[in-house]
Amino acid sequence: MLPIIGNTMVTNRPHDDVFRALSDSTRREILEVLAIQPSPVKRLAERFEVTRPAISRHLRLLKEADLVEMSTIGRENIYRVRTKALRELESWLQTFWGRRLTKLKQIAEATKK
Repeated sequence: MLPIIGNTMVTNRPHDDVFRALSDSTRREILEVLAIQPSPVKRLAERFEVTRPAISRHLRLLKEADLVEMSTIGRENIYRVRTKALRELESWLQTFWGRRLTKLKQIAEATKK
């Protein structure tokens, strides 16, 4: 029996913010850049064909999803990747797909008999 699913327009699931943040290709690219080297907004904006305010909005969404953190050094805000949310998502995906693959294997084995 399948579990009852609530109104997803009202309730957030644990990884919704992460999926929402990762749904945009620019934000994924920002994460890739920050995984190599923490950077201020100015340096990130130089790498992309968008404005600094647009980069700041992307960083805000990544921060809300706990995918990046910010520290202030002098007058610059330096962003770096936080791996905790990504590790939690990876664990959830392994569980999610592990269950489905186990079920698929059971169906395939039952079909062979």
